[in-house]
Order: sequence, then structure tokens, then C-alpha cells
Amino acid sequence: MTTYLDFEQKIAQIQDLIESVQASGNTVAFAKLQKDLEKEVAKTFGSLSDYQKLQLARHPDRPYALDYIRMIMENAYEIHGDRAFRDDPAMLCYIGWIGGQKAMVIGEQKGRGVKNKIKRNFGMPNPEGYRKALRAVRLAEKFDIPVLMLIDTPGAYPGLGAEERGQSEAIARNLFEFASVKVPLISIVIGEGGSGGALAIGVADKLAMMRYSVFAVISPEGCSAILWNDPSKVEAATKALKITPNDLLEHKLVDDVLDEPLIGAHRDKETAAQVVKEYFLQSVKSLRELPESELLEQRYAKLTGVGAYTE
Repeated sequence: MTTYLDFEQKIAQIQDLIESVQASGNTVAFAKLQKDLEKEVAKTFGSLSDYQKLQLARHPDRPYALDYIRMIMENAYEIHGDRAFRDDPAMLCYIGWIGGQKAMVIGEQKGRGVKNKIKRNFGMPNPEGYRKALRAVRLAEKFDIPVLMLIDTPGAYPGLGAEERGQSEAIARNLFEFASVKVPLISIVIGEGGSGGALAIGVADKLAMMRYSVFAVISPEGCSAILWNDPSKVEAATKALKITPNDLLEHKLVDDVLDEPLIGAHRDKETAAQVVKEYFLQSVKSLRELPESELLEQRYAKLTGVGAYTE
């Protein structure tokens, strides 16, 4: 069943009419409704607020990391475990081929349906998840395989067990280690990039965001609760945080914004997957042209340039 957000209701009505007319075989009415749909999509999605973009980033039908892996990877083989504690289902690691290019893909998986969401811990990795990601990156480095990282998490899991097992150290270790990895690292925010959970697989030569994704140090809900002690100010918090792709691109915190379908990746998953695939392959091609020393120097300069300001 297709899920429509509040601001998509007119689109839902036209879509229902299209299905009815299509069943009746009225081609003239069908063509007219298709044009009406295109106009409504352009009108609705051409003037989205930051909060509406946040809603799209969290859309339940939006493709998750595993969806992209299945659509763009060939001969994919999953890597399990951190070799220290256990396997974390919230963090996926696959080795395989993307468009003829050997690739390691690491992604955070939220899960669909109650049972699967619980299994994936709602996309919130534990320390062992980040350690598994680091193990996969080091394996990729050993065999000179570029890495694609797909960010989609509300944040790192804040549970007692996770803290006891060194959650903050695991995230910090990834930040430190990824900075010196000698293969191309490409990271894409495909949905929700929350706090340290996103940063832990966000240190890369290329950091991009899908058109309807967000990248934030804290959720708007958490921000409104802390600053105003008022959960009803989520929309104001979303706008103040500057978490949408264009804002982050303007402040040079991300490198590129990927043009997923105007109506959203959740309505056209195949096209969205093709966008991710092409960006990865183009990025690998350009990064492979750099000598290893220059690759690392550029990555270092990029990381140390974050947050620079003048008085």
C-alpha cells in the first residue's frame, strides 16, 4: 500500500483517479490526468519546506541501504561480525561489483515491518556495527577496492549496553581510521543522517546527499526539546538547524547534492538507484586519477577545513 504524506494528498487523489480511468480504458481522460499529475508534482515538490523535506527523508517507503544494494550490486556477498563481540544487523557490509567495478558497500539499515525494525534496531548501530564497518573498510583497503557508504540512521544506539561496550570510542575510532584509508571513500546520505551515527561512516573523499535527505548533529525533536522545552516547535527547529542538502552544500559541509526523482526516491526507486550508481562510478573514476599521497592530502584538507570561520 502506497503511503502519502499530508502535503501529498492532492497527488494521491489524482493518482486514484488515474487508476480508475486506466481500468475503464478511457485513454483521453488518462492522458489529461497524467498531465494534471505532472503539474501537481511540480507545484508540490517545487516549494517544499525544510520540515517537509525531513518528512520525505523519513518516508516509510523510501529505499533503504539494502534496497540500493540489491538494485546496483552484482554477485554481492555479505560480511558479518566485528570479530570481537557479535554481528550488528543495523550495519550492512557487502562486497561485490557495481557496473563492472569491484566495490565494498557499507550501509545502515532501518528495516521494514515491526519484526524487521526490531531486528535492525531501527537503523541505530551498536559499537560492534561501527567496528564491523571498520573491518570491512580495512579489508577493502587490503585488496584496493573502493568503498561506498550509505548513511541512513536516526543516530547511534544510546542504550546502556552500547555505552558499556564503548559506543563513543567506536565512532571516534572510525573517524580516525577512515581519514588514512588508502582507497577511494564515497559516502551518500540516502535518508536520515543523524549525529555520530552518520559521522561514523561519513568520513570520505566525496560526501553527497540525496535531494530529500537530511544531515544533522541532533534530531529536530531533540533540538526543540532542549532549546524550547516544547515538542511542538519541531518545524522551527528543522529550519534553524540547516539540515537540508542545499544549506549544507552552501556551507561546504557536503560535496554534492544528487538529483533523485522530483517526486521522491520512494516513488521511483530504480531511477534513484541509478543516480547512486552513476555517482559512485564517476567519483571512483576521478579519485583513481589521483596519486595515493594526493588522495590522502585532499581528504585531510577537506576534513580540517570543516567548520573554518573568520572573525
